[in-house]
Amino acid sequence: MSNENRPRGPHGRGANTSEKAKNFKKAIMRLFKELHGFTLLIVIALTLAALGSVLSIITPNRLSDLTDEITKGLSVNTKNAEKLTKAVQNNFTPGHIPSDIVIGGVTISVADQMKMAEMMPKMDKNSDAKTIYKALDKMPKSIKEVIKPVMDMDAIKGIALFLLSLYLLSAIFTYIQAVIMATVSNKFARRLRQNIAIKINKLPLKYFDKHQTGDVLSRVTNDVDTIAFSMNQSLASLVSAITLFIGTIIMMFVTNWIMAVTAILASLIGFGFMSLILSRSQKYFLARQVELGNLNGHIEEIYSGLNVVKAYNGSKEANKKFDEYNHKVYEANRKSQFLSGLMMPIMHFVGNFGYVAVCIVGALLTMNNVISFGVIVAFILYVRLFTSPLSQIAQGFTSLQSTAAASERVFEFADEEEMKSEANLKNYLAKDKVKGQIEFDNVVFKYDGNEKPTIKNFSAKASPGQKVAIVGPTGAGKTTMVNLLMKFYDIDSGDIKIDGISTKDLTRENIHELFTMVLQDTWLFNGTIRENIVYNRDNISDERIKEVCETVGISHYIKTLPKGYDSIISDNDSVSAGQRQLLTIARGMIEDAPFLILDEATSNVDTRTEELVQKAMDKLTENRTSFIIAHRLSTIKNADLILVMKEGNIIEQGSHEELMKKNGFYAELYNSQFEL
Repeated sequence: MSNENRPRGPHGRGANTSEKAKNFKKAIMRLFKELHGFTLLIVIALTLAALGSVLSIITPNRLSDLTDEITKGLSVNTKNAEKLTKAVQNNFTPGHIPSDIVIGGVTISVADQMKMAEMMPKMDKNSDAKTIYKALDKMPKSIKEVIKPVMDMDAIKGIALFLLSLYLLSAIFTYIQAVIMATVSNKFARRLRQNIAIKINKLPLKYFDKHQTGDVLSRVTNDVDTIAFSMNQSLASLVSAITLFIGTIIMMFVTNWIMAVTAILASLIGFGFMSLILSRSQKYFLARQVELGNLNGHIEEIYSGLNVVKAYNGSKEANKKFDEYNHKVYEANRKSQFLSGLMMPIMHFVGNFGYVAVCIVGALLTMNNVISFGVIVAFILYVRLFTSPLSQIAQGFTSLQSTAAASERVFEFADEEEMKSEANLKNYLAKDKVKGQIEFDNVVFKYDGNEKPTIKNFSAKASPGQKVAIVGPTGAGKTTMVNLLMKFYDIDSGDIKIDGISTKDLTRENIHELFTMVLQDTWLFNGTIRENIVYNRDNISDERIKEVCETVGISHYIKTLPKGYDSIISDNDSVSAGQRQLLTIARGMIEDAPFLILDEATSNVDTRTEELVQKAMDKLTENRTSFIIAHRLSTIKNADLILVMKEGNIIEQGSHEELMKKNGFYAELYNSQFEL
């Protein structure tokens, strides 16, 4: 389809779209509104994510209890040792006859007591641990039995099983929420794509006049994928991280406020340093995207017009510009990647710095019997739980920004004005009952954004079976008239009638059934030759396909292919422009419709092929009302009626001979073809 008279969209090559939503809150609210039907599942998933974090927060304190219980089992039984020391001292006081004593069910003889008394000076409070345990090894067996370390295995087993249960529950909750969010995100993405596919068929052509095809495709693919990925990965992670962050702070202060302040301050110092680097690196990340866009735009521009570049010896200049863009991308990449490469070392530094601070302060508090050793172990875990959510929260909010921007673009597309509903139109023209008369009655049409109308008071009448040619300079409105006839656009005023019935009273689907269109722009899809020719039609025999291909003159090319009519081709294959055009003409000839539209259908074929196709067209137009748009006026000399258009109106009409005799605008156009 020709693009003449259509307003161009505002987005050119290399145009950059904002990564942030215009209205973040509104975009997120709209996204959650569109998630109706998935609300319960999302609430369950987010609740499970929060519960998984809560269980993770509880574990350090229980691990602290386990550590203290194990520590008790590794130390001398100080309680029994104190009892034993006091009993021995009382047993050997002057005037008292030493006797055996019983402690904890163990009988200790006088000899063993004397042996212990000899060893006691080596176990004073100033002795190191090695000396104390060496002296203990030399103690009598009865003494060892009383003061040996004893572990409470029942308590240890109970705490260990409780911890194992917490870890298992946390893992199960996390797994279930991951499955739920993956299911929800994929189903929601599928629903969005389905809605977009339906929406595309409801949008008027004026929308696509103003928007690039790539922009629409980006909404269907990139933007929907961004929403799905963010829902799957970021939403639950964000809830989990926030829960973990707040819960960890609460649990740290509940456990010991001094250690809590130490851990938080140590972590915040590291994060402050990291924030400083991030703020400086952001501009390089932005520059990288901009420069990469410029480089890609230059590459696309040069390679799409490579023949022209070579023909005009522009390779040197093109390479020079490429080197400039490439160097800018290199510099932006180098700086951004260097600074981003610092993030992991800084994160390790933050964690390690927090561990060191906790260990130092914890050791001081343990020496003063303020906390136990298990509290230090708990806070080492709390430091990790405190620092990890901060980066996850930052990433989550960044992801939400991208999600908001993507959802805004998707829902902006979904809210576009659709073509008027035709549910109330009851008239129907059957293909086999159409006579073939078409009348344009004072048609006026203006493209959106244009100041002046493209079609002004256009009136014409085509009789059944008549071959009508529409000619005129570029921009005269030829293709626009065909688009109005096909009801691709709604006319502003006037009327178009088919067999006396206004197109306003017929559905677009009904009108499209009545027409066969062969356009200037060829289109082939990934499929076999046969599938491309019989596109969207049933019960077409192989004989009919071969007959049409013979008539058009494409059969010789098809026979050269490895599998003939079953050969797979696409629009990107090495199929010449002329061959693609012949295939689309063959596709048009298969359709048995009462009206035919040929929009520059022979523009891409050579003169010899054109002559062959022209004969096929003559046969195709038999008993059909035909509209032929052509710049090669030699191809429409045998038309029954030629409409000469200029600036949206008919300035001349008649047969070729009549118009040549008038020696007017048509004669000037026709003769200009043969001027040197």
